[in-house]
Amino acid sequence: MPPGICLFHTLPAHGAAGADFEPFPMRDYLEKYTDEHSRFLVLDHALVHYRRQGSGPPLLLLHGIFSSLHTFDAWTEHLQRDFDVIRMDLPGFGLSDANADHRYDVAKYVQWLDQFLDRLDLEQVSLAGSSLGGWIAWEYALRFPERVNKLVLIDSAGYLDASQIPLPIRMARTPFMNRIVRYVIRRNLIEVFVRQVYGDPTKVTPELVDRYYELLARAGNPEAFFAFVNGKFKDNTPKLPRIETPTLILWGEKDAWLPVDDAYRFLHALPHAELIIYEGIGHVPMEEVPKQTAQDLREFLQSDEIPEAEEVHTRHL
Repeated sequence: MPPGICLFHTLPAHGAAGADFEPFPMRDYLEKYTDEHSRFLVLDHALVHYRRQGSGPPLLLLHGIFSSLHTFDAWTEHLQRDFDVIRMDLPGFGLSDANADHRYDVAKYVQWLDQFLDRLDLEQVSLAGSSLGGWIAWEYALRFPERVNKLVLIDSAGYLDASQIPLPIRMARTPFMNRIVRYVIRRNLIEVFVRQVYGDPTKVTPELVDRYYELLARAGNPEAFFAFVNGKFKDNTPKLPRIETPTLILWGEKDAWLPVDDAYRFLHALPHAELIIYEGIGHVPMEEVPKQTAQDLREFLQSDEIPEAEEVHTRHL
């Protein structure tokens, strides 16, 4: 099946595992969470939801845990005039199916991402990732440096500090709670988590909470989340100095999930990196201050300069 086919009329309704969580049928999900840019392709025996908008150099965006490609809606509006913006729901998130082998770890996502680029005939892209997506992005740049033009890390995961694990992941990894939480995924619980990732909780709207809740609760997605957080993680951060790709690090100063100290750890480890910190902003700066962050990203991607020193800039918003 070639990339870019719309399958709205052929997608089956999901059932079986996870169906108890599903707020409404798959067809309703398609009506609410797809648009004229949405496409589906089959990759590794699973349907993948993605969007491709704009023209120019290719820019691939990777969302974080609990999230979906919709986290980059505002960025896409700002950036599609200058870039070919590509974003997808990672397997087990959003509207993409679970992995056929039900394996969820960073190495698997890196392998999957390489296959995705092949299917879209993209030899090289600039790669930006948020949180888990950032982790996948830098691990991909480490393994396939020739395919990454520039790298952007947005409040990126990857440093495995047990004392700094976000609350929902700690809950999911607790032997007793991880058997209960999957059956009590409720909108009010997700609202607590969404408010945690915003520096200014007053920006969290009911529609935003609905999106996070409904897409996390979709059939099969809770199982993928629990499989990922309870899997084995390999610490590849000692290899970060091998990444020669020019890198921009964007970080919210009030990130309650991944502390700003991690931003400096990435900055010191990467040979060609610069850091921008957004005062008063939380874990998802591309959602909370999309115009400013998109402008910073655009300037970085369009610049011919390669960061040589450990540059740090602070945005007072």
